Amino acid sequence: NLEVWSKSIELSGKVYELLKSCKDYGFKDQICRASVSVPSNIAEGMERNSVKEIVHFLHIAKGSCAEVRTQLIIASRIGYISAESLEELSAEAMSISRMLHGLIKSLKANA
Repeated sequence: NLEVWSKSIELSGKVYELLKSCKDYGFKDQICRASVSVPSNIAEGMERNSVKEIVHFLHIAKGSCAEVRTQLIIASRIGYISAESLEELSAEAMSISRMLHGLIKSLKANA
């Protein structure tokens, strides 16, 4: 029930929707996998038994978030998405990344 998990689910859905007609299957597969990795790693981490393990998976989710942002920039530069879509989804990904950073920091402080 974490807000960051919910927001990352929404981002993943938007990435899939935005690129559903993209014929560059390799690129589409890579960005979609990265976007799914964010909520998946949050979920997997939260099911772990130790703060160390949880934080490990949250770091992986944060890295996947950076991967999504990078791929969005590439998608915009090669004409797969509009500048507006880039701005919107990048802002969402940055927000998720900041939330993950805060969660990691909080977990470590309370460990």
